[in-house]
Amino acid sequence: MVEDSPAKEWNGEHKRWVLVRPPGSRGTDLLLARASTPEESTRIGNQTGGRVFLFLHTDDFWRDYRAMTARGMKFRESPREERYGTVAVFEDLYGNLWDLLELKQRERPLK
Repeated sequence: MVEDSPAKEWNGEHKRWVLVRPPGSRGTDLLLARASTPEESTRIGNQTGGRVFLFLHTDDFWRDYRAMTARGMKFRESPREERYGTVAVFEDLYGNLWDLLELKQRERPLK
């Protein structure tokens, strides 16, 4: 975790957010913010109209899939092999859809 900002008054609204970053990363952050208005609350779990918009890359799909299912993570489908790698869609606590994804070697970006 990079930042855990307690609820604050901001332009008349109460804001709360957490900023997370993968260990060792210097450019990838994810801002998780609590809905602060009634309109924002209507979007919880449906920010993208039901489409996957987050990707959790792994170097060992089956290790992470087993660990996630053991902890009760809800997968929307069975794992499948695609031309680019192994993937399965899962749902977070708020209904957002993610891909758990292990890319095949030739598809992995250069470091």
